Amino acid sequence: MTGVFDRGETTTRVEAFVDAAFAFALTLLAIAGDHIPSSVDELVAATKGLPAYAMSFLLVVKVWSSHVEWSRRYGLDDATSQRLSLLLVFLVLVFVYPLKMVFGALFSALSDGWLPANFTLSGIAELPSLFITFGVAFGSLGAVMSGLYLHAWRRRAAIGLDADEATMARTRALTWGLIPVVAAISIAAALLVPAREESGWWLGLPGFVYFALNIVTPLILRRARPKQTPADAR
Repeated sequence: MTGVFDRGETTTRVEAFVDAAFAFALTLLAIAGDHIPSSVDELVAATKGLPAYAMSFLLVVKVWSSHVEWSRRYGLDDATSQRLSLLLVFLVLVFVYPLKMVFGALFSALSDGWLPANFTLSGIAELPSLFITFGVAFGSLGAVMSGLYLHAWRRRAAIGLDADEATMARTRALTWGLIPVVAAISIAAALLVPAREESGWWLGLPGFVYFALNIVTPLILRRARPKQTPADAR
């Protein structure tokens, strides 16, 4: 494969809007929210939310950077691309709060409450609803990103993708398409695992299944990577 060809030389209005919406989503994730700490105790409490904020920040930035990469590589600005991009913005703004809540709950559980979740669960019985909300939002984001790459693959001839670029577009569509599949498994686990203390660590199973993405996705990308020929190496 030759170098990545930059087809998105100019920033479209939709792309600019997507960037602004993602920036706004990140402000909603701010450690202290809309409350400025007025004491040292409040500052320390806000700082304890840093791990959950960092993980949420990284995930939102991953989606944003993937959209930027998609825009630069394919330069598509047709009706389908615009609709999918706007849908992505809508889902990110819906997704941002469940994201922070799930990571807050995770770090609170791992630290035995030392790191605050910054929201209140009236009981363990509410955990499945939290995981289901997260799964629907995250799965929908993955489906939209998969749709964007699939759209680029379908337009491969029109935008002049070479064989390697077409393969990568299809592979990216597949890896993003794994997210709604894993999210569906998570939702099923949330519905099937009894939400009571006797379930122990099984209560966290709906969240743990997402770690499978960190294993499967690199394997798929590695297999799809073009083999370098001796001529390429020179």
